[in-house]
Amino acid sequence: MHGRRVDRIEEQLRMELSEIVEREISDPRVGLATVTRVKVSPDLRYARIFVTTLGGPEERKKMLEGLKSAASFVRRSLGKRLQHLRRIPEVTFNYDDSVEEDIRIEELFDRIKTEES
Repeated sequence: MHGRRVDRIEEQLRMELSEIVEREISDPRVGLATVTRVKVSPDLRYARIFVTTLGGPEERKKMLEGLKSAASFVRRSLGKRLQHLRRIPEVTFNYDDSVEEDIRIEELFDRIKTEES
């Protein structure tokens, strides 16, 4: 069960990571990556960062490779920004396919609506 503190840290990490990914990573593979959510372990040692991007499977694969190679840079940048945290979590990047699932569900609802008409 997550506590309020962990929820606040996840939200703060999401905001900081969004800025780091957008402005500080210069790897061309990353492109237009968007940080959608962050899940932190209860002991705050590990953070799973979920990202999404436009494009097909090949672009997603390249983006994840770029982010994984920049993980140590991202962690150092977080350390500079979040000095109030005793421990900066190890970061891992994962593709968030929930956006695609939402689009698919919306298309199914639209199809049902047109079939009823």
